[in-house]
Amino acid sequence: MGEDKRLSAVVALAQGMAAAHGSRGAWRAAAVGACRALGGSFAALSVWERELGRLRVLVNVGERAEGEDEFPEDESYPVHQFPEITEFLHERWAGGGEPNAWVETAEGPAAGRRPGYVHQRVAALRRRGRGCCVVAPIVLNGRAWGELYVARPAGVPVFDRGDADFATVLAAVVAAGIAQAERLEEARRLAYTDALTGLANRRAVDVRLDEAIERHRADGTVVSLVVCDLNGLKRVNDTRGHAVGDRLLERFGSVLSLCGAMLPGALAARLGGDEFCLLAVGPSADEVVKAADELCRRAGELELGEGVACGVASTEDAIGPVRSARRLFRLADAAQYRAKALRAGKPVVAGREGPDDPVVRLADAGPSGESPERRRFRGRPT
Repeated sequence: MGEDKRLSAVVALAQGMAAAHGSRGAWRAAAVGACRALGGSFAALSVWERELGRLRVLVNVGERAEGEDEFPEDESYPVHQFPEITEFLHERWAGGGEPNAWVETAEGPAAGRRPGYVHQRVAALRRRGRGCCVVAPIVLNGRAWGELYVARPAGVPVFDRGDADFATVLAAVVAAGIAQAERLEEARRLAYTDALTGLANRRAVDVRLDEAIERHRADGTVVSLVVCDLNGLKRVNDTRGHAVGDRLLERFGSVLSLCGAMLPGALAARLGGDEFCLLAVGPSADEVVKAADELCRRAGELELGEGVACGVASTEDAIGPVRSARRLFRLADAAQYRAKALRAGKPVVAGREGPDDPVVRLADAGPSGESPERRRFRGRPT
């Protein structure tokens, strides 16, 4: 491959990773770009899991052999099987000078390969009908991160020293792309996470609830929302200080997370101030009410605070059609407001007090009957 084509391939690889959405997209773009740049038929990207002493495959692309899934759940290899990997895994390259790529062939030693290695890769090449591979270590932030692997089928020209050098360059580009993807993932995580409790934040709830309501409208999936108001936070803040109030919020956040685990896939979130919620998609309304009941019980046992006012609204209950996230939020909030007014020690559930349910009436009231809580939620973007 000429210099111009190689330069174009490097640019295409970098652009592909930059345009990818999320880490998985970046991994796939890295493998696809490297495979094309090196004229391979197959490529894989693997990460070194230090604590487990193994290389775990993140993505396989191209002509995959039997058992090679695109995003494998648990395809991994003990690093002790590959001495050439253990040679660099514990090293640091803070000042540059990353380790060079090398070539293996199904016939044995090849150009760019240092002598003395065990031949597990050679056996793997033969088993999968491949003629050669080039392996490029990936170094991230001065430390070994994993490897880029590109293979060609049997019967075509094998990789040479120039290909190995080019693979080293590609690995450096991949490392830069991975670093950028990880920074973006962290930024996204922070954008959807409450800093104090570590739970999801209101923005995350808004997004997930909109998606859930679309599913409900499409196929009837049950969507349930638990809205909680932590009682006594202002008193704690006023009498014991905000640091103690923050501790109460953190402890209740842990209780909410624990109870949310009773509902597979539920999202536990802090909406702001003393307001929290659980969003469940799939579990029945009764399962959600059971989790909310446990939440009330545990909140009442906290050393700080005065328990929690808890309201539940589920599309499975008699609350009328739910065509928007806004309506389900208003119903759950109205139930929470009633629980607070009644000083209820258990959750109030919208739609379970007969045809003239006061919660549903409150949620559906016109402007003249609108509660302060409902006005507050009316301004919430959902």
